[in-house]
Amino acid sequence: MAKATTIKEALARWEEKTSQKPSEAKEIKLYAQIPPIEKMDASLSTLANCEKLSLSTNCIEKIANLNGLKNLRILSLGRNNIKNLNGLEAVGDTLEELWISYNFIEKLKGIHVMKKLKILYMSNNLVKDWAEFVKLAELPCLEDLVFVGNPLEEKHSAEGNWIEEATKRVPKLKKLDERLQGHHRQREPQITQPAPGCLLRLKQSPSSPAAAPGRNPSYRWQCPC
Repeated sequence: MAKATTIKEALARWEEKTSQKPSEAKEIKLYAQIPPIEKMDASLSTLANCEKLSLSTNCIEKIANLNGLKNLRILSLGRNNIKNLNGLEAVGDTLEELWISYNFIEKLKGIHVMKKLKILYMSNNLVKDWAEFVKLAELPCLEDLVFVGNPLEEKHSAEGNWIEEATKRVPKLKKLDERLQGHHRQREPQITQPAPGCLLRLKQSPSSPAAAPGRNPSYRWQCPC
């Protein structure tokens, strides 16, 4: 089996491709590395100016080493192997958008640290209890949530009361699963094709969360690349 790509190696590839210095860049894309990234290592601490970091479609298991990213506003971690939200406290004062769909998150412990989070895309995870979902109400700025594909959503959508029950518990939401709250008409979801590397990565790694048995690798919701 090929050795995992390190963050340092991925940054070197990105620098060669873009002719930008990672330490100065505001947006850095390290998604769909081949072989995939498995660890968020200390090399991330060099990205002091980064406002948007894309690490989606890899094999990352833990969120870590974000302490040096003092300007991070958007973090993309979709299609990894992440099981919890530990590690986000390092960017809790700046993060506005978290894209973390297609992972294995069941508990939302620690999510309250994201004081400025406005957008949370976490479809196709493993949240199954209202006791976890209500923790989202602790986010003072949250207004846009995508939660489709979690067992909790699937159960209550089948019963026909998902939107009602979810917005009752997190009443500040302006948009839930692309539906504008307060409007009777549902807005069509924005369909965005994944980046070519994202498709390639999924085809080459059937063990990735998006391709695991029972996990439909749908691109109905915006590709997090």
